[in-house]
Amino acid sequence: MREDLHIAIVGVTGAVGDEMLKTLEKRHFPVNKLTALASERSAGKTVFFRGEKVTVQVLNEKSFEGVDIALFSAGGGTSKEFAPIAKASGAVVVDNSSTFRMDASVPLVIPEINAAEVAGHNGIIANPNCSTIVTLMALYPLHRAFGVKRIFASTYQAVSGSGAMGIVELERQVGQIKEGKEVTKEVYPHQIAFNVLPHVDRFLDDGYTKEEMKMVHESSKIMGLPSFRASVTCVRVPVYRAHSVSVSAEFEKSVSVEKAREAIMAAQGVELNDNVATNGYPLPLELAGRDNCQVGRVRKDCAMENGLSFWVVGDQLLKGAALNAVQIAEEVAKL
Repeated sequence: MREDLHIAIVGVTGAVGDEMLKTLEKRHFPVNKLTALASERSAGKTVFFRGEKVTVQVLNEKSFEGVDIALFSAGGGTSKEFAPIAKASGAVVVDNSSTFRMDASVPLVIPEINAAEVAGHNGIIANPNCSTIVTLMALYPLHRAFGVKRIFASTYQAVSGSGAMGIVELERQVGQIKEGKEVTKEVYPHQIAFNVLPHVDRFLDDGYTKEEMKMVHESSKIMGLPSFRASVTCVRVPVYRAHSVSVSAEFEKSVSVEKAREAIMAAQGVELNDNVATNGYPLPLELAGRDNCQVGRVRKDCAMENGLSFWVVGDQLLKGAALNAVQIAEEVAKL
């Protein structure tokens, strides 16, 4: 791995950008120079990296001169405009938006699953959707063991998936309810405090949301399974951090719970937490801030032949975003 890399983070003051910064430091990524980029409203702010202050610069067309790897987490519009500019400047872009994910020429990568795809990049590599990553960290080891055909899944997504304002809204509404005041709504169309909303991202003409279809199409691409099918319902829940997903999966081969557990325990980046006798199963409260995902409630699905049901939880800001992006960057640095 190279030791003299110039790294840029686009959207460094956002929730994911902040986690990217921390993850680079935590994993001792070989950063020789760090460029912190954000919009004009964040210009002049400082972030800390390895104990030193780094001044945030305004993102512009000259921001990527000399940059080796650019980590983008500033929204689709920014990625669409500036990722090609970064690429033309010689940087390899790791993009956290949905802009390039389904582009056939752009690798969509979860390193524990398809790290080899990084070598075929054309200057841009896409980071998958957070729910897709968390789900596949559990599903892919089972696919390797049994051959997945289709899944039915429901997500339980934390408010931090909507950015910092999602947390602010939940905290504000809890306070308003406690004080007997009228609940105000800005981020979500309905009250999120003490409620669940079956609505993540915008609705499409077929009744599904963009978030739900991301999991369908992205999973197919990452696993290399054109015939893969999924029916997904994405739900926002009043949890600060870490997404949970309930999955029922049908496989080609005969399944067993014992072999499923063995497959998960042998996989990288995911842990088995499955002891219902002692109330042992993954909880978002416990997975917040942790790199690995966890899987529990593994059982034979009683409605499908060759089916397994399971529960998987992962920190969507880490493995679902920042950590996965840095792991991709690590693969780039090996080339």
